[in-house]
Amino acid sequence: MKVSEIVKLLKKNGCYKVKEGTNHERWHSPKTGKTFSVPRHYSKELMKKTEQSILNDAGLK
Repeated sequence: MKVSEIVKLLKKNGCYKVKEGTNHERWHSPKTGKTFSVPRHYSKELMKKTEQSILNDAGLK
């Protein structure tokens, strides 16, 4: 899954961006109450483990 696809999925499920850094963005999930990092390289594919971690922290898995 590309970073741009996971960002669309996060927005659709109520997650929002808290902070922007140079390489990562911090997102918050109201569903789980967790804050997590998402890479800013929108056109690149995520590694499977990173994708699973983001989805788990967002409460989508």
